[in-house]
Amino acid sequence: MATFFFRAVASDGKVRSGSLSGENEKVVARELSRQGLTPIYVGVSPKSSSVEIKLPSFGAGKRRDVLFFTQELSTLLNAGVPLDRALSITAELTDRPAFRFVVLDVLRVLKGGRSLADSLATHPDYFADLYINMVRAGEASGALGAIFERLSEFERSRDDLRAFIISSMIYPALLATVGMVSIVILLMFVVPKFATIFSDPRMKIPAPTKVMMAASTLLQSYWWAGAGALVAALVIWNVYTRTAAGRIWWDGARLRIPLLGQALLKAETARFARAMATLVANTVPLVQSIGIAAATLTNKTISGALAGVAQGVKRGEGIAVPMRKAGVFPPLAAHLLTVGEETGRLDQMFARMADIYENETRAAIRRFTSIFEPIVILVMGVLVGALILSMLLAITSINDVAV
Repeated sequence: MATFFFRAVASDGKVRSGSLSGENEKVVARELSRQGLTPIYVGVSPKSSSVEIKLPSFGAGKRRDVLFFTQELSTLLNAGVPLDRALSITAELTDRPAFRFVVLDVLRVLKGGRSLADSLATHPDYFADLYINMVRAGEASGALGAIFERLSEFERSRDDLRAFIISSMIYPALLATVGMVSIVILLMFVVPKFATIFSDPRMKIPAPTKVMMAASTLLQSYWWAGAGALVAALVIWNVYTRTAAGRIWWDGARLRIPLLGQALLKAETARFARAMATLVANTVPLVQSIGIAAATLTNKTISGALAGVAQGVKRGEGIAVPMRKAGVFPPLAAHLLTVGEETGRLDQMFARMADIYENETRAAIRRFTSIFEPIVILVMGVLVGALILSMLLAITSINDVAV
């Protein structure tokens, strides 16, 4: 028999902690369940409550948690498992203690008499407005299983596109970083040792070599000033782009970057269309859907333009005409929505639009990287080649010593 420390959630929602003797963790967990407690942690060392309850910052970890949660609930609910049991199973299956606490807390609120949507809304860091409104629509229609299946597809599609963009940009960024680091190393360590050969004032040093040696001396003497200026510039930039005006300016500027701007626009259009397809298909009102979908976008220029689109819908103009008037979306988007309005299949047309622009985003990213990579290689090659050529010119002129 060994002593195990535990943390568990009681039926009143409070977190209990203590120690219990048992043969292993599973035996202790079963004993806690028999006592009406839902175990969160069972182990040989105490689990700090601050660590256990602390939720991770927004990022890839949370997205993976929500995707896992959605997929599991979709599978269980479509298999006929009751909602409360499905949540308990999902909590048992997750291997992240912080998210297990979230699921158990959702279950606690649900058992307290609130709806699943309201229970999820108690954790806005994990579940966005789109997610909560979709669940609310599913509860009203009695089709929660189908709703979670659609949400699972939505989360998976969004993650796949994000992962493709990130993975496509890693190599060019790494290439540029390695190139710049190589140049700094040459100027900081290699060139100074090479320059000692030409300390004789009688030697005639070629102009390119003088420029290289001057750049090396400048970098050695004032690298700290350059590093400080770079850090200060990054801090100022970060502060400015966090302001409303700065964020709008930067988001608009990014859309005007050659090649990359088009890729960003198509990615945001795909994200908007995928959210709208999911919401409209589940009878969420169109104006409300636009507001929720706009909140999923990262570009404030585009999300801001959607406020005008919502106003146009309120005036009875439909959605295609206000989208065209907004002037920020690709022209094809408005044409597709016009067809959707004419045929009465707006949800299907939004889904089709999402498929089209997700594919076009991938194609645009490929075009950007196919051009950006050779440019980086060429620029880095020219800079490194210039340094090497300067050294060679100096070596070949080593005999040109003034008599």
